[in-house]
Amino acid sequence: MWLLFAFSGPVLWAASTHIDKYLVERYFKHSDTAVLMVFTAWIGLIMLPFIWWFQPAALYLPLASIAVMAASGILYMGAMLFYLQAIQSAEASVVAPLFQTSTIFTFALGYLVLGETLSWTNAAGAVLIIIGALLLSLDASFHFRAFRMRLLLLMLLCTFVLALSTVIFKYFAVREEFWSTTFWTYVGEALFGAGILAIPRYLKQFMLLLKTNTSALLAVNGANELINLGGGLGVRFASLLAPVALVSAVSSTTTLFVFIFGVLLTIFLPGLAQEDLSWANLLQKGAAALLVAVGVVLANI
Repeated sequence: MWLLFAFSGPVLWAASTHIDKYLVERYFKHSDTAVLMVFTAWIGLIMLPFIWWFQPAALYLPLASIAVMAASGILYMGAMLFYLQAIQSAEASVVAPLFQTSTIFTFALGYLVLGETLSWTNAAGAVLIIIGALLLSLDASFHFRAFRMRLLLLMLLCTFVLALSTVIFKYFAVREEFWSTTFWTYVGEALFGAGILAIPRYLKQFMLLLKTNTSALLAVNGANELINLGGGLGVRFASLLAPVALVSAVSSTTTLFVFIFGVLLTIFLPGLAQEDLSWANLLQKGAAALLVAVGVVLANI
């Protein structure tokens, strides 16, 4: 059961990665990506009344717990901001493999904060998943694709902060309750969005984007945020059913799905993406997919 929820994240995030690249190229090429985070904050804000209706006890948690849960939401938004800054300067297929570092950070933090450990079989499965995901980042000559140091640092910051947010979420979701924790996490995300709009130049950019691209921007970004929301909730729920390091390893298959969606876009909508469809590249990706599949089986034993 946990695998189903865990895989919902990489599938939906892969789709979102391509949409993020489209949004950044189309609307944010000359704007700060921090403005894009305001839309993420809006989606969380819209969800709050529904969660409150479903779980009214969320309002009656200890203040200290509320503060840390909200901090988890702020950390998540900070991680996504680093990610958007990275994808603004590189292709989706280059940025996605760097998400694999989150597994290392999540395992370390899960061990230190939650006391979680993996069996040797589970650990072997996680390693195979990561190797398969990293294989996707090699070019046809089996060299890592070139990237700038700034891109690497941005993604290391992103994955560390994201891992910290995930571990904090599980700690309080297990102690308090999943939806209560989700409620205050979204409050933190909304506060992050409000903080962005409190900066005059970001507010000016936000209003200009709404004025010039209102319907298209709201429709595409709204759909994208709902996709992100589904993936995030699925992975967070999976983390309650299995060790966070194992869930993080499964989430690393985002790279595989980014490639699959890239191939489909190249075939059917070539104006939106271009992937190498040579036999050598497809065989390499097929080998990576096989490693991931074997890793998933071992991780679930």
